[in-house]
Formats: sequence, structure tokens, C-alpha cells
Amino acid sequence: MNILDKLKINHRPSAGALDLLKYIGPGLLVTVGFIDPGNWATNLAAGSEFGYALLWVVTFSSIMLIIIQHNVAHLGIVTGLCLSEATNKYMPRTLSRPILISAMLASVSTSLAEILGGAIALRMLFGMPIKVGAVIVTIACLGMLMTNTYSKIERWIIMFVSIIGLSFLYELALVDVQWGAAIEGWIKPTFPENSMLIIMSVLGAVVMPHNLFLHSEVIQSREWNLEDEPVIKKQLKYEFYDTLLSMVIGWAINSAMIILAASAFFKHNVMVDELDQAQQLLVPLVGSNAGAIFAGALLLAGISSTITSGIAGASIFAGFYGEAYNHKDLHSKLGVLLSFVPALLIIFIVGDPFKGLIYSQMLLSVQLPITVFTQVYLTSSKKVMGKFVNTRSTTILLIALGTLVTVLNVALLISLI
Repeated sequence: MNILDKLKINHRPSAGALDLLKYIGPGLLVTVGFIDPGNWATNLAAGSEFGYALLWVVTFSSIMLIIIQHNVAHLGIVTGLCLSEATNKYMPRTLSRPILISAMLASVSTSLAEILGGAIALRMLFGMPIKVGAVIVTIACLGMLMTNTYSKIERWIIMFVSIIGLSFLYELALVDVQWGAAIEGWIKPTFPENSMLIIMSVLGAVVMPHNLFLHSEVIQSREWNLEDEPVIKKQLKYEFYDTLLSMVIGWAINSAMIILAASAFFKHNVMVDELDQAQQLLVPLVGSNAGAIFAGALLLAGISSTITSGIAGASIFAGFYGEAYNHKDLHSKLGVLLSFVPALLIIFIVGDPFKGLIYSQMLLSVQLPITVFTQVYLTSSKKVMGKFVNTRSTTILLIALGTLVTVLNVALLISLI
């Protein structure tokens, strides 16, 4: 055999960046929860009241989210199980059942907030009543989840996130941004007077229970070979790139919201604490197109986050039966319905749906520590993770972040009562 033949056999070309593209997607579904309507309201309040000063909170929260989401994705890759399945398999029923039931309730709470966000956008665009809009958003998202595979939904979500990002680029082009102040705001922590509630809201809303279940589900849905250690290591590496890229996109979109509010409202001394108000105020300041694009982007954010909340609910419920999410499976379908229908009923039954939204956030604040520390327990267990178990330093860091998120959510809960 000559040297050319040997080279042909031994040469294994690397696709490099093109190879990475195959692994992009799961993290963007998590990003949707990071730019949901709840985040919009908090970011607009932060920018309109404190200008560029609280941009550092988005930077810090994005770093925190990368660490926690990267860890739960490891669970999915290494075990081939989502967080719900792993909880069901590796924890005693006396613990796993209450944990998963509370997670299912958290999924309902999340769906309530996301459906409301989409309904608010429809009211902005077409003057549609909140309850009618909520029904339309719910039916549209049910239709997408019941008739599309995960891979198709992933492509829809990537398109939606792209449009949302482009929408904010357009909005920013219409206002006079003080980029020097923005850069300083991103890297310099400051605590303006009366800003702690907003800071807690931004940080506390970043890590959401359903996103932890969601990320572990979608990352393992690709059914990679779990027996080949080099393959696992490769998936872990590319998953980190996917998570990093997705969280940077989330950081950029959340930053754009604060910058828009700072540039359009703060310099005019206009306080904004409602999404409808923001859209109405944008029109006289920067034109009618800006208001319509703002509402359209909010609608896409509401639909996207409702879809991902439904997938998380399906994953949690299927986990009760030791199953993964499958849009054709009965348990997954029931999980989606159990996430959406109670949320829609609350919007109809509660006189003021926004009070229901506050109560839903309270439930999320209580449930979040349960999910975070369940994740840390599982990823720190050698029985579960084998040689890919968390290092001691990683476990300490995760416990510290989990404790921080818990304290922030409890403080926010107390402030709402």
C-alpha cells in the first residue's frame, strides 16, 4: 500500500464550524424561557426607571444560567434520561412523586404567564379581549405540539427567536443609544436607590423550573450513542457551545429590551411597568411601525414560550411513567393538556387574570429550589453520572447558585405578599 492510500484511510476531515451547526437548537429552546413576556415586563421597568444602570444584572444572570443549564444538559447526555425520568428512576417514590407533582404545577404556572403574554400581544395588535386571545394562543400552541415532531418545533423556535432578535435591532436603530453608558452598565455592578426589587425580579426570573426539565429532555432526544465514551465527550463539548451561544443570544435580546427602554423612556422620565403601556408610548416617541413590531415580537415570544412550557409539561408527566417526550405518545399529549388547560381555566375563572399571574409567580418561587437541588443531587451522584459526575468544586458552585436563586425568589415572594 502506497503512502497516498494510507493517507486516504487515515484522513478524517473535520467539518469544524459546520459540524457545530448540527448541535445548535436545544439551547435556543431554553433561551425562549429567558425572553418570555415576564422578562419583557421586568426589563422594560428596569430600563425606564434606571436607564442603563442595571444591564449588569442581565450579564450576571446569563452567566448563572449558562452554568445551571449546562449542568442539567449533562444529565440528559450522559444518562439518556431527562430530569423527570432520572428523578423517577433514581429517587425513592416518596420523594420523586411530590417533586414531579410540584414540577407539573410549576409548568401550569409558567403556561399561565406565557399564554397571558401572547394574549396581551393580540390585544395590542387587534384590540382583542384577553380571554379571547388566550384561547387563540392556547389552541395554536396545542395544534403545533400535537402535530409536529420535536425537530420541526425546534426549527420554528429558531425562526421565532431570530425574528424577535431582528425586531429589537430595528427598534434600537430608531432610538439614540448611549453606547458608552450601555457598555459601562454591562460590566459595572451598581445598586441605584429603590432598585433591589427590580434586580431580584430580573435575577429570580432567569432560572425557571420548566427550563431545567426542558433542556435535559431536548438534549437527550437526539438519542446519541451512550456506550461510546469519546462520543459522549464530543456531545458534552458541543452542548456547551450550543448553551453558550444560546445564552449569549438571550443576553443580547434582554439587553436590547433594557437599552430600548432606557433610550426611549428613561431620558424622557417616563416610567413603564406594563407591556401595553410600553407599546402605546413607543408610537409617539419613535413611530407607529415600532409599536407594531414591538407587539409582533411579543406575540412570537408568547407563542414560543407557551410551546416550550408545553413540552416541559409533557416531559414531566411522561417522566412519571419512565418515558421520554414523544408528540405521538398518550402520556406526552396528556402532559401538554395538563399544562395548558388549567392555565386557561385560571385566566377565565380568576376575575383579574393578572392576580392569577402574581400567584403563579409565587408558586414558581416555592417550587424552583426543589427542582434546582434535585438536579444538583442527581448530577453529583456517581451512581447516576458515573465518571461524568460533578467535581466537588462544581457541586459547591451549583449549591451556591441554587441558594442564591432560592434567596432571591423567597425575597421576591415576600415582596409580593
